[in-house]
Amino acid sequence: MKRHCALVLHAHVPWVRHGETPRCLEEDWLFEAVLETYLPLLEVLHRLRDDGVPWKLTLNLSPTLLGMLNDGLMRERAAAYIERTRRLAVSEAERSQDDGYTRLVRWYADRLDRLRDLYDNRWKRDLVAAFASLRESGHLEIVTCGATHGLLPLLLKVPEAARAQIEAGVSEYRECFGAHPGGFWLPECAYAPALTPFLGNAGIRWTLVEEHGITSASLAAAGAGAFHPAGTDGGKGIAVFARDTESSRQVWSAESGYPGDPRYREFFRDVGLDAPMEALAEYLEGSQIRRFTGLKCHRVTGSGEDKLFYDPALAARAAAEHAVHFVESRAAQLAALENRDIEHPIVVSAFDAELFGHWWFEGPEFLDQLFRAAAGREDFEFTTPGAYLESTGGATVEPVEPVSSSWGEGGYFETWLSEENAWIYPHLHRRAEQLIRAVNVLRENLDALPEDLAEHRRRAIAQMTRELMLAQASDWAFLMRNGAARPYATKRTEDHLERFDDLWSVFASNPAAAGEKLADFESRNPVFPNLSWELYAPMG
Repeated sequence: MKRHCALVLHAHVPWVRHGETPRCLEEDWLFEAVLETYLPLLEVLHRLRDDGVPWKLTLNLSPTLLGMLNDGLMRERAAAYIERTRRLAVSEAERSQDDGYTRLVRWYADRLDRLRDLYDNRWKRDLVAAFASLRESGHLEIVTCGATHGLLPLLLKVPEAARAQIEAGVSEYRECFGAHPGGFWLPECAYAPALTPFLGNAGIRWTLVEEHGITSASLAAAGAGAFHPAGTDGGKGIAVFARDTESSRQVWSAESGYPGDPRYREFFRDVGLDAPMEALAEYLEGSQIRRFTGLKCHRVTGSGEDKLFYDPALAARAAAEHAVHFVESRAAQLAALENRDIEHPIVVSAFDAELFGHWWFEGPEFLDQLFRAAAGREDFEFTTPGAYLESTGGATVEPVEPVSSSWGEGGYFETWLSEENAWIYPHLHRRAEQLIRAVNVLRENLDALPEDLAEHRRRAIAQMTRELMLAQASDWAFLMRNGAARPYATKRTEDHLERFDDLWSVFASNPAAAGEKLADFESRNPVFPNLSWELYAPMG
């Protein structure tokens, strides 16, 4: 096959685990993604494999997401979230006196029964293993990401910080999947040339940038532009694929893309906003704050506020139509590229995974129909970036050095470096420099220390590294630009920095005096349990 298309999904939720409270609104970010995206996506992908439909897909599972999916407490709370939502659907069916509404909430109750069975019984609440099975059968290329989704170019003032994010992400992948990742999703698709040595040294073979990150580079116009991978270091380094704007917008855009079709489910009408408060009492568990429940009973309809009831069968037909349209569009796009004498062109379409199911409810059904529509075609194939490099032997990699870029507003880094969030970076950089000094000092004196003190200091450095990485998450800087989410994002950043400082103050102390505080911090955020204390080893 000479023409290729790669779908790449980025699944990420920031580390949010509040064991100290029975229910936390921000934990719902994970539970919504599990119920509305990961379970439906797994259902579709396993069904395609079971039906013998040929397909290939690339999926990034971020290290913080992997940590939460593997966490016992979060698995229990996800199961409780699914059951709470199912009970709400059942109670709404009993309360309703509208036949159309009753039919829909009963449909939701049946759907939730099925998804609950998949989660509890088929996959035993282990979604990482369910994804790993698809990797092992050769259908799914799973790649890694920065450990806590830190915006790597903005960490380069202290290069060890960017390197640590990359190395910890690779290490977490190896622990989860027992293999080395071939690809690396750059958080926010944020790229800077100085990152490529760290990626190469970590054994990464390929990554992905926004289209303008390659088309704006020198020499790009002389080659295949965004439709061949760029090769750093004169073509000898890692391969950098471009996220195709045309195909991505076709799916991503709510205005001009598929999700805006009037037959699809309306995201912003929700039972949690429409139902009487007394009907929501059990679901809200005493809270007086309305919230999304995932039970949405209207379709997009049009731009006005009057919405028709959702029709699942009508929406499924729309998804099938759009799947065929996407396949035919890629076939035409790739044929046009080959007519320009671009050999083995590849179109890479990349999206947040949560678009499929959470934001665009019919997204998983679209993927199901897309791979079925593409099965047996002889003009192009769906592949993965890793498989593409294998099949071409790297012959299409062009000696182009991509330029700094991201998929954020404006195409660069201003979303994460703005009036609302720029204050965080001096704090992050200073503590990164402190960690480098701590690692260096301990390395020099380790052999002279009693083992209990040496172990205390290794643990303290590892936990300081953990707290700093959690503060570096790009999610917090992004959410600081959102008025409603700003207080939580600010508090999370400040809390992690404060814990870092608390540990710094007891780093050199007697372990008996500081052990309780260290153990408390470790238990609060049990992410990356085997994190190396030497991640911030000085360079050079």
